[in-house]
Amino acid sequence: MKSFLVGLLLWSAALAQAQVVAGTPSQEPPAPHRASPSSVDAGDYIYISGQGPRGADGALPATFVGQARQALNNLKSAVETAGLTMDHVVYTTVYLTDISQYEQMNTVFAGSFGKIPPARAVLGVAALPDPPIQINAVAVRSLSDRRAVYPASYKSDEPFSPGILTHDRLFVSAMPGAPAGDKGSADPATQADFALDRMKAITEAAGLDLSHMVFVNPYLTAHIPMRVMNEHYARRFEFGNTPARATIEVSSLPNGAGIEFTGVAVRDLEKRRAVRPKNMLPSPTASPCVFAGDTLYCSAKSGFIPGPNGGVFTSTTALQLRQTMRNLLDNLEEAEMNFDEVVSTNVYLDNLEDTPAFDEVYGKYFRGMPPARTTIQQIAPAERNPDKEEHYPDLEQVSLIAVRKSPKH
Repeated sequence: MKSFLVGLLLWSAALAQAQVVAGTPSQEPPAPHRASPSSVDAGDYIYISGQGPRGADGALPATFVGQARQALNNLKSAVETAGLTMDHVVYTTVYLTDISQYEQMNTVFAGSFGKIPPARAVLGVAALPDPPIQINAVAVRSLSDRRAVYPASYKSDEPFSPGILTHDRLFVSAMPGAPAGDKGSADPATQADFALDRMKAITEAAGLDLSHMVFVNPYLTAHIPMRVMNEHYARRFEFGNTPARATIEVSSLPNGAGIEFTGVAVRDLEKRRAVRPKNMLPSPTASPCVFAGDTLYCSAKSGFIPGPNGGVFTSTTALQLRQTMRNLLDNLEEAEMNFDEVVSTNVYLDNLEDTPAFDEVYGKYFRGMPPARTTIQQIAPAERNPDKEEHYPDLEQVSLIAVRKSPKH
């Protein structure tokens, strides 16, 4: 697994950090671990966990079309349980274990939403907890300011909106690095710039610009060198004030693209604030966390131990996760928050067979009901051997969204 932290280190030494000590948060004893809820109500927004293709009785439809329809029906049930409808969905991520089923998925997806479909990303991944499809989502409680955003030059018959604007945020669909069927844009730098230009066009169509971005997901295949992507990405943002970021290498992307960018922007720049622990140097490509009002978007973290001699030094998922959670806690504490305020996580595992070991550790960090969660294995497992410096590959990484609790009166 290619963690975004490792990728950034390959490009710039600017990510060197002071040593921190791995450990668990000093909290009250947590409640026994429970499965993630189907949704978490965070006030203005509802976060929906990854929904798979099985019905409530556990049955798996016989065809992919039936499986895709069931995953979307499960999403609909989760949304309706929160008291909303599919019209309230503003963003979805669709994970497919077979990207060739993209067009079939599109047909089903198009019939599941109204005249204003949500923003969307679609990713080809190596494995899912329940293949062949998983879908997560974000829904907004109020429809009063919800509208689709289309750049002037945008032309597509895809069943999603390029951007969805709400009362306080812009959700940007995944923008690929080349038009569908374009064989002349194989150059990694060209693809990165093309995708970034399209993301910029969507923000500008909403009356914003890239400085309003609070979180970005670069999704890239093995054909796009991390170094190239980082170099071109860094040119678009202010050094040290970049969005939070989770850079995820995936198995494939729709229409043969090598890279795509998706993310979230805040409408009011005065409500945007980057958070960086004092022992961490500024980065040209990612802020540890960025506030959009009371919502904190945090970059993906792995078991990387920061410092002058940093690296991943443990060989198991469980041990690496303890350091990951320590890294995430550092960021939360800098924002004067804690794990109780986390509403959503995305979990990326090197091998889904490690899920029980991951869950055993993960569940100890949340009191009461854990956050909404999506778990995937995005690429084939890595060789779990140390390099000459005794560094091991990342076996997991976690990104999160937290919402500050209202003060008690």
